[in-house]
Amino acid sequence: MARSRTVLVVDDHDAHRQLLALVLGAHHIEVAHAGDGFAALAYLQARTPDAIILDVHMPRMSGLEVGARIRRVQRLQDVPILVMTSDPSDEVRRAAATFGAADVLSKPVSGTELKRRLSRLLGTAAPHRRAHAA
Repeated sequence: MARSRTVLVVDDHDAHRQLLALVLGAHHIEVAHAGDGFAALAYLQARTPDAIILDVHMPRMSGLEVGARIRRVQRLQDVPILVMTSDPSDEVRRAAATFGAADVLSKPVSGTELKRRLSRLLGTAAPHRRAHAA
């Protein structure tokens, strides 16, 4: 039996996190939540998800800064990051590419498109051993 995949959803809007959890849960994907970049980095200190969905516009620390910090951690360098943004400008796309985002998805996003893109990322991602907090 294949183990379930875990995706960390980082978004400052609770409703967005809940909606993504519903969509992903319907496809048997476990969802971990972080309401901002600091919470995401704290989660990632002890765990390695199979993928990360990262909102760009968040208070205190942008998703682009979070992505850059994630990539500085050796253990997390191969975890695919799907950037979601309401600003699909070339500037945002370039910044996401700079830290190695696997994909950029413009909001609003359909559940079908999210699942398609995430399935592609998870299909190419090597399984990671999750570290559990003590």
